Amino acid sequence: MHEQIMSIMGEKDSSCFDIMAYAPGAAGRLPLTDDLLRNAPSGDLFGMSQNVGMGWKPGELNGKQFLILSTQGGIRNEDGSPAALGYHTGHWEVGLLMKAAADEISGRGGIPFAGYVSDPCDGRSQGTTGMFDSLPYRNDAAMVFRRLIRSLPTRKGVIGVATCDKGLPAMMLAIAGMPQLPGVIVPGGVTLPPVDGEDAGKIQTIGARYVSGELSLEAAAELGCRACATPGGGCQFLGTAATAQVVAEAMGMTVPHAALAPSGQPIWIEMARQSSRALMVMESEGLRMADIVTDAAIRNAMAVHAAFGGSTNLLLHIPAIAHAAGLTVPAVQDWIQVNKHVPRLVSALPNGPIFHPTIRVFQAGGVPEVMLHLRKLGILDESVLTVTGTTLGEVLDWWESSERRHLLRKQLKEKDGVDPDSVIMSAEYSRRLGITSTVTFPTGNIAPEGSVIKSTSIDPSVLDDHGVYRHRGRAKVFTTEREAIRAIKTGGVLAGDVVVLLGRGPSGTGMEETYQLTSALKHLSFGKYVSLITDARFSGVSTGACIGHVGPEALAGGPIGKLRNGDLIDIVVDRNTLEGSINFVGEGEVEVSPEEGALILAQRPFHPDMRPDEALPDDTRLWAALQSVSGGTWRGNVYDVERIITALEAGKKVLGWH
Repeated sequence: MHEQIMSIMGEKDSSCFDIMAYAPGAAGRLPLTDDLLRNAPSGDLFGMSQNVGMGWKPGELNGKQFLILSTQGGIRNEDGSPAALGYHTGHWEVGLLMKAAADEISGRGGIPFAGYVSDPCDGRSQGTTGMFDSLPYRNDAAMVFRRLIRSLPTRKGVIGVATCDKGLPAMMLAIAGMPQLPGVIVPGGVTLPPVDGEDAGKIQTIGARYVSGELSLEAAAELGCRACATPGGGCQFLGTAATAQVVAEAMGMTVPHAALAPSGQPIWIEMARQSSRALMVMESEGLRMADIVTDAAIRNAMAVHAAFGGSTNLLLHIPAIAHAAGLTVPAVQDWIQVNKHVPRLVSALPNGPIFHPTIRVFQAGGVPEVMLHLRKLGILDESVLTVTGTTLGEVLDWWESSERRHLLRKQLKEKDGVDPDSVIMSAEYSRRLGITSTVTFPTGNIAPEGSVIKSTSIDPSVLDDHGVYRHRGRAKVFTTEREAIRAIKTGGVLAGDVVVLLGRGPSGTGMEETYQLTSALKHLSFGKYVSLITDARFSGVSTGACIGHVGPEALAGGPIGKLRNGDLIDIVVDRNTLEGSINFVGEGEVEVSPEEGALILAQRPFHPDMRPDEALPDDTRLWAALQSVSGGTWRGNVYDVERIITALEAGKKVLGWH
């Protein structure tokens, strides 16, 4: 044992025992005044001591203080190599953005502070119990971010640097939830695709394709090595990470043309400096987040989401941001109305029809370019303010004639041979290509409260002549994702089946993402002939006939929890009218109407194997209970404090607690 302790402690060099018990402290004097000493809180005064203790010059302590928060993860060496890995590329380089933002603030006489709340990677946790913490993380991180903001009482404004699926929504919730402060979001950008290889969405299917004999071991190893072609930024498709960046800009929370910038490159670094300048202008002009994040800004963001064909996860995050800002929370009918009026204008991964990576969307003009098209359609409220201190209309006027726009679109065409108008299309061009609006909300006896499908991404080859997806098939019912993916890999799911994954909503798993399933179905040759119905949710890169967010969830009494193997399921999704239904219509050889099916389901017991996952952590159980009484999935899985307190007080009375 003595040798083991010595091998750990390794104290062969006695020079480390030569320690100092005192130090001289910083030279100079704090810029104190009689008024400060008489009236300032002791925390403000002690903060000065802390600031010079960390090395700030005493003579420069009177500058305005600004807080920079980020989701940074990992430890980078000075040459950019890893000393310790982060969870994902999305937070690996954002420290460079923080440094640039901080330098800009200090260079203008301000005092920058920095804090961190790192974030997980949904791609890394797919198919694992780590997914049970994914969506709950968002609320908890937002609370910690807000606590950090409030814990620096002297800050005049805050910059939030974040990139990916939950970290950026958490940052947006936090900053929108500080309505009396100036704030700016700095999106962490995107990673580049490999010159020869697959994007980070498709690469997540190498296991399913290998088992099915559609990919060799050698190809899987080589493609997997190249998929993340640069070390920083979110994935190369319009998934949740990219869509959250787009939505942040559409709300006016970023400087113009910030979303989807290539991580690590000069234009990306400059965005951080621009954001610091914007924050300081906001502070000087008295602009606050309440002036930026308004009901009109939320509606603009919903329209831009539809135009991009964005991730269905933003149907959880945009309502949560609205709630955090104290605004009207969009309801399902609001989403339906927006999607019926807004055409999809962006052709990119994962929706197509041309699978451009996100860097091309940025080069083609990104959010402001899409908004130019929406302006022509009269869809946007151009009077809303942005963090530039100017209106959206003024931003779009600048963008239309800017050198930035001209040069980037020209570069895309001349260097890559890609017409920018094939990436971001006009409404007329989109119609000619037969591209439909983004999402549909099917209801029926399986989903009386509704469900969600990214209908624009259903494979056109499985639609009828009227653009309607119709599938009447037998249910293959699973109560765990592990069972479902095993069946897909081993022939237990066949063309024509309807995969039903139940009990995986908020109460069962923290509403896990099931991209392991949806990606396999997308990239396996028979997958387009299989439908998926679940009370869980999907990754933003998911496509196909995948219906999620089924409500009520099975563990809250939803009829999806009563389905059995062999049940006849009827699915209808009209991509043109954005109307749809999912109904149980038969058992055995007996077919029934949807109304009769509802009565049969009402009499059935729940699936005998349905229960919360045995690995569900108590932290997530608590999140599930709190978001449930706050309105659940359709209000964004938020913590509504008033509703929670009301429920607790009512429960205490019933239980006789005092």
